Amino acid sequence: MVADRPAGRGSGWSLRIPAGIGLAFILLPLVALLLRTDWAGLTTHLSAPVVGQSLRLSAVTTSVTMVLVWLLGTPLAWLLARSDSRLTAWARALVTVPLVLPPVVGGVALLLAWGRRGVLGGPLESWFGISVPFTTVAVVMAELFVALPFYVVSVEGAMRGLDRRYDQVAATLGAGPVRTFLTVAVPMVLPGIAAGSALAWARALGEFGATITFAGSFPGRTQTAPLGVYAALEQDPQAALALSVVMLTVSVLVLGALRSRWLR
Repeated sequence: MVADRPAGRGSGWSLRIPAGIGLAFILLPLVALLLRTDWAGLTTHLSAPVVGQSLRLSAVTTSVTMVLVWLLGTPLAWLLARSDSRLTAWARALVTVPLVLPPVVGGVALLLAWGRRGVLGGPLESWFGISVPFTTVAVVMAELFVALPFYVVSVEGAMRGLDRRYDQVAATLGAGPVRTFLTVAVPMVLPGIAAGSALAWARALGEFGATITFAGSFPGRTQTAPLGVYAALEQDPQAALALSVVMLTVSVLVLGALRSRWLR
């Protein structure tokens, strides 16, 4: 009788070769970016106007975006997690649409909704003289559109894992739905909120397609860090590489913040 062999030992190399190729395919461009960067002059390149302006704008817009994500996404995640309605599944599907929607299409949709001739933008401009596209507000809206689903999906998963008996106990103690949400649910899912916040912030920071379509690329006003990289590639490639290294560093830091979820 042939002894049982450990699973996977006989086919180890047949799996390792394509796995190694896949890993190399991901790592090679990142290594090339690091090798081509002028490390000796990195400080000088980072002081280029396009780098400073785009980083400052990204810091402001992503900060505002995250406040809106918390205010809008946390209640939405709670309602999706606790609702038993048949429409909840459809609502959840609609919330996740931006996850798979091409960013440029998202930008077009935002333009058709909030543009000067848009469904909502037209009345805003004709009645109040407010124009949203190609402004810093448009940048925040584009970032919110693509980042909110990441937060909602992450936080909803954490909230669905909460035992509903906590809700019942809070109700018997006289707590209403809002108080139960604020004093029971939110504190108990803080790790999920932190993970969702990191994902949403990273997505907002890296947003390109919807931003350039809906807000344009105007230095100091709508040109965020990804758009700054694109603009600097033609005029100052080393500045573009330096800004890319900053973006890569931020991505690694976000991965480190999520190490308990991804690095087990």
